[in-house]
Amino acid sequence: MPPQNDMVKRLLWSALLAGLGALASIATTRGATFVWRQVYGEDPPE
Repeated sequence: MPPQNDMVKRLLWSALLAGLGALASIATTRGATFVWRQVYGEDPPE
């Protein structure tokens, strides 16, 4: 059963956004690194 307290809902929403944002950032970085290596044949600049 989902929580009924508005504060708990906001906290859970923030945690969900942060977690999904972190996963998206990791996926984007890995994808860009893959493309860079395919195009230039070397690691991307730091």
